[in-house]
Amino acid sequence: MAFSFDLGTPINTALLLYILYSVQRIILPPTSKPATIPNEFKAGYSWLPKSHPPTVLYKVYTPRTLEPFSGRDGGRILLAINGIVFDVTAGRNFYGPNGMYGNFAGRDASRGMAKQSFDLEMLTPVDQPLDKLEDLKQHEIENMKGWIEHFSNKYIICGKLVENDAI
Repeated sequence: MAFSFDLGTPINTALLLYILYSVQRIILPPTSKPATIPNEFKAGYSWLPKSHPPTVLYKVYTPRTLEPFSGRDGGRILLAINGIVFDVTAGRNFYGPNGMYGNFAGRDASRGMAKQSFDLEMLTPVDQPLDKLEDLKQHEIENMKGWIEHFSNKYIICGKLVENDAI
């Protein structure tokens, strides 16, 4: 079967011209520069953020130094699980002062997460030694590990929690 290309038909001529034009645009793109650098899209998207998020530094916290990060007055919200401190500010609706997990903000939430309880008695007072969690059952430890994995995938790890006199 022989294939022939007849330039005499108008459709073939139009396709050839379109292909040549496309190849020319790829090989020799236009080089004109815009008069001004675009800074916004007219439909409402801003090319630059209004402000950059604050820099998060990895720090060592104690129960006393973690407590101010409870989200009061719109501040950052941190909580710890098994010695790992997470910045949960992005989840303010859950962990903020009026959120359903708000009592964990600025605190060690290990026992509460392990036992799936939001009761205040799950929290160790900030002036007491860290909860060693030695009485937890295996399924409660697995619960806590599940929460750590969930938080690690969703929030920034910003520090570790140590005893009050360790710093």
